[in-house]
Amino acid sequence: MLLMTGMDFGAAWSATLARAPEHELREWLAFALDACDAADELAMAHFRRAVATTRKPDRTFVTAADQAIEREIRGRIQHRYPEHGLVGEEYGEAAAHAATRWFIDPIDATHNYIRGIPVFATLLAVEHEGELQIGVISAPAMRERWFAWRGGGAWNRGADGERRIAVSGIQSLEDSQLVYGSGPDARSSGLMPGFDALLDSVWRTRGFGDFWCYALIAEGAAEVTLEVGAHPWDLAAPLVLVEEAGGRVSDIDGARRIDAPSFVASNGLVHEATLRRARQAKDG
Repeated sequence: MLLMTGMDFGAAWSATLARAPEHELREWLAFALDACDAADELAMAHFRRAVATTRKPDRTFVTAADQAIEREIRGRIQHRYPEHGLVGEEYGEAAAHAATRWFIDPIDATHNYIRGIPVFATLLAVEHEGELQIGVISAPAMRERWFAWRGGGAWNRGADGERRIAVSGIQSLEDSQLVYGSGPDARSSGLMPGFDALLDSVWRTRGFGDFWCYALIAEGAAEVTLEVGAHPWDLAAPLVLVEEAGGRVSDIDGARRIDAPSFVASNGLVHEATLRRARQAKDG
């Protein structure tokens, strides 16, 4: 799915991507937040307990909680918005050509969930007329939730209440904190031949991985993250969150899309430098 290309970023630019009236965006957001409340209950009911786990054909793990959460959310959407399409990790696509589609990742960071690590979340996003409009990331074991809608800003809701968030103003890689998923995957992919040099060039690195990387970018706690091997349902909600917080997202070649084999998110100010450094060996 190619969403757009270009160099633009920032909260004001993100607001221009709204494809539905404000009242409709807020209705979808309220529905998504309610759906995530139900997802949180299901996830926590199984967390750190014996939960049935199997491997999918691609050898990744899936739990009974993943499946139950996606069934719950799909059922709610189909009841409330029967004309909307669905793109889910566990149960695939429905009404793929609908003007409005929901992207569902029932448990992002399933391996963390299986091992009892509290860094996991349900990701839910809404696309309308080819552009992502709503993004929600709900991490119940962390007691945190991030959400955004076009023109409405990016927000965090946690133990201290609700607050608007924004990316940092750091302008150089040398002063940046970089967070990432799997180093071995990035190296073996061949997509980021300058990965190690990039890590060596920044102020600080941490391998947090998954949704939390994008939340940290949106919070202004880190400046750049990059990963390979993600899927549209992994990236749809983070894209809206980062862009509404004022940041930029793209693949390693600078194209703004969520179906690419690579994904880079940043505060926008260090984005071009990150792309150049990460692909430096490939470009000679």
